Amino acid sequence: MIIDSTYRLSPQDAASDATIRTLIARDHRLKKGQITSIRLLKRSIDARQRNVFVNLTVRAYVDEPCSEEPYRSIDYPDVSDAKQVIVVGAGPGGLFAALRLIEGGMKPIVLERGQDVHERRKEIALISREHRVNPESNYSFGEGGAGAFSDGKLYTRSKKRGSVDRILNIFCDHGADTHILIDAHPHIGTDKLPGVIENMRKKIIDRGGEVHFNTRVDAFSINKNCVNGVITADGKEYVGAVILATGHSARDVYRWLHAGEVEMESKGIAVGVRLEHPQAIIDAIQYHNPAGRGAYLPAAEYSYVTQVRERGVYSFCMCPGGVVVPAASAPEQVVVNGMSASSRGSRWANSGMVVEVRPEDVATYGNDPVLSVLQFQEELERLCWINGGRKQTAPAQRMADFINRRNSANLPESSYTPGVVSSPLHFWMPEFVASRLQQGFNVFGSQSRGFLTNEALLIGVETRTSAPIRILRDKDTLCHIRLQGLYPCGEGAGYAGGIVSAAIDGERCAESILGNS
Repeated sequence: MIIDSTYRLSPQDAASDATIRTLIARDHRLKKGQITSIRLLKRSIDARQRNVFVNLTVRAYVDEPCSEEPYRSIDYPDVSDAKQVIVVGAGPGGLFAALRLIEGGMKPIVLERGQDVHERRKEIALISREHRVNPESNYSFGEGGAGAFSDGKLYTRSKKRGSVDRILNIFCDHGADTHILIDAHPHIGTDKLPGVIENMRKKIIDRGGEVHFNTRVDAFSINKNCVNGVITADGKEYVGAVILATGHSARDVYRWLHAGEVEMESKGIAVGVRLEHPQAIIDAIQYHNPAGRGAYLPAAEYSYVTQVRERGVYSFCMCPGGVVVPAASAPEQVVVNGMSASSRGSRWANSGMVVEVRPEDVATYGNDPVLSVLQFQEELERLCWINGGRKQTAPAQRMADFINRRNSANLPESSYTPGVVSSPLHFWMPEFVASRLQQGFNVFGSQSRGFLTNEALLIGVETRTSAPIRILRDKDTLCHIRLQGLYPCGEGAGYAGGIVSAAIDGERCAESILGNS
């Protein structure tokens, strides 16, 4: 017999297998010995009230062994001799598109401008150590995409566009811990996600697909409004329908697409800063306890949102127990992002604190309305580089100083390894961004006592929240509105925001091609 039960427990009781078994036996009038095994199905933390609870859904196996696997493995066929499809980009959109193509019997040729996930580590280390950015392989470009070294959070609201459970299952099938199937806010961690990504690449190659690194796509092969392949920087041509999954930072791709009159439009983004607190402050606030989280709770998360003068101001990509990282993808720009290892064990918590930016807000940037948001991004990152000392050191300011428009005489210790320098962000950031952040912080401080503090540090700038461009496609076929054979995909095409939603969109693009083959 299999029994599912739901419990609302203290953190200590929720961590005790023995306590859970006792409760199941009591509630279902069983002897403890009848329960052969238990399996967690769902887990979430409810910290809305002073007493923190953990909500659990538990499956008990009574008088029978556990016969269920926590996830379903997929049997991928050999596609060595199958019809090929070109996948541009090896981020989550591209990798999941490639696996779905194999599952459906087609051969993916994955072309990635950056390096494999292990070689990327060396390039990323140089950003902090030597302040040198490789424009082809960095936090944004390379195997795994921006998500590989940007926390590995798998929480999404994109359930209407595909099966989140399927995506999580595929991650587990390639080595992710099965706790991601249980937790309300699943997280793999930047220390473990690269290994999962490498396993995906090995599966693609083992089943007859191809993966090529250091291979930048510079043009399409087009015949009568039909894309039938791509041309790489070294002049090589690959033939097939094209899934374009370049990620949200491939500005050179946007520009040559626009120059080639590929239909697209500017899209709203959000920009701001990384806000870094000592994790102990966030634990005390969120768990309503000056002593912090104790032995049975994880590093606390938060989420804030408000409206200031008809624009959203909100937290983004919150990283408990995380670090702030340099995410520039070209020289003479400073961009910051956040990440957490699987343990979420650092002394700091950080999140993007951003302001909604619409195309009409930045229409004066450049002379092309399609590229105006992109050019605004670039200008803000250049300003950040200048004010950060013209290297990868980042301009920073204490939180209360920023609100009160005063310079910070000194800065607290930060997780940002290239280093931070004191700078008046309130002075040089665009006024419509800085003033809204200031008002937003006052709102959040009034909601959570202790959040607005000079122990917290603003680090500039956070600009890569989403793509500044949307490449136009048919909503049913997912093919470009004019160019047959071109499937704009994922974050870079403006149709996703995060690892899981990009993966879902990659699968959808692959399924559209499979359905037309």
